[in-house]
Amino acid sequence: MIAGFVIELSLRCLLVVLFLPFSAMDKILNFRDAVAQARQAIPPAAVATGLILVGLAVEVFMSLGVVTGIADRFAAFVLGGYCMVTALLWKRFWMLGDFRLAGESKARDLFWDFLKNFSLAGGFMLLAFGTNAATASLFLTHPFASSHPYASAGNW
Repeated sequence: MIAGFVIELSLRCLLVVLFLPFSAMDKILNFRDAVAQARQAIPPAAVATGLILVGLAVEVFMSLGVVTGIADRFAAFVLGGYCMVTALLWKRFWMLGDFRLAGESKARDLFWDFLKNFSLAGGFMLLAFGTNAATASLFLTHPFASSHPYASAGNW
């Protein structure tokens, strides 16, 4: 029972460690730089600032949801979508033009970040939807319900 709790908690922490504390803390400590990076994809300063604030809230609150089990499937779904959107907006490897060149390539480096985001999204979607039609149906009918990850008998 204790081993199951420790394993479940550890795996959930591994899923969100990129966001909470690292990415969220970076946005807080380097807010202007984060907004400047966001403006590369979304030029208006007010919109970029809003996106960074929304991203910060997603990273903090949805990560806490995944770790605590409070509306964890919904939180995982939001984080999965967040990973895909950030990949499409800020990991645009196809825009650099040096992907197919031999040697150093900024596009290939960015491509791996793009894939990392989508791989992480897959892990979050697996947590949200589960591994079969019954667990997916549970999420679709009750998206804000907890999966009760730390219960002693059966997670779903």
